[in-house]
Amino acid sequence: MSAALDNGLEVTALHNHFLWDNPKVMFMHIGGMGEGEKLASAVGKVFDKVKAVIRDKPKSPYAQIDPAQTSLDGKRIAEIVGTPGSLKDGVYKIVIGRTIDMGGHKVGKEMGVNTWAAFAGSDDLAVVDGDIAMLEPEVQGVLKALRAGGINIVSIHNHMTFESPRMVFLHYWGIGPTMQLARTLRAALDTQHLD
Repeated sequence: MSAALDNGLEVTALHNHFLWDNPKVMFMHIGGMGEGEKLASAVGKVFDKVKAVIRDKPKSPYAQIDPAQTSLDGKRIAEIVGTPGSLKDGVYKIVIGRTIDMGGHKVGKEMGVNTWAAFAGSDDLAVVDGDIAMLEPEVQGVLKALRAGGINIVSIHNHMTFESPRMVFLHYWGIGPTMQLARTLRAALDTQHLD
C-alpha cells in the first residue's frame, strides 16, 4: 500500500475474497490518472514491493499485551488526539462521531457512523486498533497519514448503502509507543473535515 501511495496512485479498497486461505491473500484496488508511463512505473513499483514481501516473508508485528495490565496515560492520549476517551477492562477507547442522512433521518455515532481508537498496553508499547469513518475525498489523506506513522490498514470498505454523504470505512491496527500511535491517529484526523 505504501508503494502505491508513495508513487502517486490511489488505494480504493482493501479486502479478502476467501476464508481460511493459507497463506492469507488480501486484494488491494488501486487507481490513478496521468501519463501512461508514470502510471506504469508506479504500478511496477507496487509489483516489485509485492515480490519483495513474498521473497522476504517479514514477520508479523506482535506485542504481548495483557489488557488487565494496561498502564496507559489516557489523559495524554486524549490531549494528543483531541478527544477524551474512557478506560474499561484495560482498553482506553476514544469515539468520534459523524452525522449522515439515511432515508430522511439523521444517523450518527450511536448507529456506527464513527471513528474509534482502542489502545491497550503501556506507554512504552501499545496496540491500537479501530475504525475511521471518511468522506470519499478524505480517504487518500487518511491512508497516507496512517502509513507514514507505521499503522497498518486492515480493510477499506463501506458499512452501509444509500447514505448521504457517502462514507467509507477503514479498519487499522498498529503496535508501538503509545504517544507515537496517538500522534499518527491525530495526523490522520487532521486530514479530515470533521464536524
